[in-house]
Amino acid sequence: MRITVGRGIGLLLLLIAVAGVVWAVLPRPIPVETSKVTKGHFVATVDDDGNTRIRERYVVAAPLAGRLTRVQLKAGDRASTGDVLASILPSPAPFLDPRSRRESQERLGAAEAALERAKAMVERARAQAVQAEQELTRTRTLVERGASTMQALERAELAKRVADRDLRAAAFQLHAAEHELDQARALLAQYSDGAKEIPETWSVTAPITGIVLKVNQESETIVQPGTPLLELGDPRDIEIVVDVLSTDAVEIRPGARVTIEHWGGPNALEGRVRRVEPAAFTKISTLGVEEQRVNVLIDIVSPPDRWSGLGEAYQVDAKIAVFGLEDATIVPAGALFRRDDTWHVFTVENGRAQLTPVVVLRRSARSAAIGSGLVLGQSVIVYPSDRIEAGVSVKTSSK
Repeated sequence: MRITVGRGIGLLLLLIAVAGVVWAVLPRPIPVETSKVTKGHFVATVDDDGNTRIRERYVVAAPLAGRLTRVQLKAGDRASTGDVLASILPSPAPFLDPRSRRESQERLGAAEAALERAKAMVERARAQAVQAEQELTRTRTLVERGASTMQALERAELAKRVADRDLRAAAFQLHAAEHELDQARALLAQYSDGAKEIPETWSVTAPITGIVLKVNQESETIVQPGTPLLELGDPRDIEIVVDVLSTDAVEIRPGARVTIEHWGGPNALEGRVRRVEPAAFTKISTLGVEEQRVNVLIDIVSPPDRWSGLGEAYQVDAKIAVFGLEDATIVPAGALFRRDDTWHVFTVENGRAQLTPVVVLRRSARSAAIGSGLVLGQSVIVYPSDRIEAGVSVKTSSK
């Protein structure tokens, strides 16, 4: 058969079409992300976020009831020991309703009348005392001359003593009547004209030298004993509180190293665990699950000038070291998965994925220490998808 140009072109197109179909049905390499197996110092950490707080926080409260004047201090102001933070004035007297006010006015009139009566009683008692004194003098003279008896003298002396006692009692009644009148006037003093007395004040002073953290009550108001007014603290005395799962807290020990990240500065800070609180508490997670959490208290050991910008209730991320291993074989934690109760990874050999069982010594949030199954320099697939199986062709990209 003679091959013409047209037949040649058609045959070529047919071959191209067949090649295209073959290429289309052939399995394509699956793109994956890989990471190298490394060796080094492995540290398992408990990672969680926490907040800073001032270790010694002082709440200044009202020591007595009264009218609090406006607090002039603001959050961030410095106060020294003994400085006046606020002043408390006596509470104003309550208003009287018309009936009570009328009764008070009548009591005032009765007190004025009682005072005049007491004055009259004093004048009467004084006159009786003078008369008794004169009678005693006359009787004593007569007795000296023999013109009177001793019984008359004794009666005169008794009358003098009784008159003196009556005068003294009348003076006391006058004194009491004056006080009763002043009391009645004081009850109605707020309704009278004239200048009012300046009330005495009670000064609330600072117990320590520090910074005002919060002003609980700024405006003038009536306060009761124990009402919080403001809070003081030393911003240089800061600790970090991290609440971790109770299952993680059992591994944390006082003195454990802590790396503090994402606190706002350019470099991570160093810390030490000071205390793991002995009691847990229930907390609802963002997914609505009840969790038992434990507070871990951390001291910052980095120089203060490196974290001088930290303040009260700032958020930080903490990595608490709970396990360490030298010269460990390390892979990313995302490369591990369970199959038949055994840990596995997918390694890459000659462009194909290979299922490899491994022995995991310890895992952390980002990496894991491998006991056996891998060697230095091997490539493992990180976060393999369900498309990855043993023997499939993969296209790698290093992490």
